[in-house]
Parts: sequence; structure tokens; C-alpha cells
Amino acid sequence: MHYTYTTSGTCSRSIDFDMDENSTVSNVSFVNGCNGNLKAISILTEGMPAADIIHKLEGLTCKSKPTSCGDQFACALKQALSGSLPQAEVAQNS
Repeated sequence: MHYTYTTSGTCSRSIDFDMDENSTVSNVSFVNGCNGNLKAISILTEGMPAADIIHKLEGLTCKSKPTSCGDQFACALKQALSGSLPQAEVAQNS
């Protein structure tokens, strides 16, 4: 299932990711934000269980902000797991 999460309080604007029926995360991409760091998060979390990612990233802050891109990703995953984040429409190639 594909999800898009609109972030709050960070330089990134949104996070796109896939999560399968076993809660394994893949295809993570951030829109805007610190390019190198967010590419690293995407690569390091590829194929990980959502619960493990949440455990590692939840509560992280950035500079004087009360959240971070990693923390927002944890929020997105928690919402996807609970069913409160709707699945995103995936464009079909014609």
C-alpha cells in the first residue's frame, strides 16, 4: 500500500512510502528538506519493519524545532499502522 504524509514543523513538505501487509516499509522519499540526510533515512529504512523505524526515529528533534523529518516519518508510520492515514492514489501508466 502506498501512503503520502504531509509533514508539520519541518523543512520537508511530505513523505511518500509503501508498506506491505507485514508492515515492511519500502520506497521512502521525502519532498524538500535536507537532501543528503533524507536520502540516508530512505536507504537505511528500506525493508525495515515499521515498528523498528518508529522505535529509532520517534521523538528526534531538529535544531530548536520540537520535531524532525525522522520524527515526522515515525508519525506517518504510526498513522498508517493504525489505519488513520488513508492510502494514496498511485498513478497508473497508460
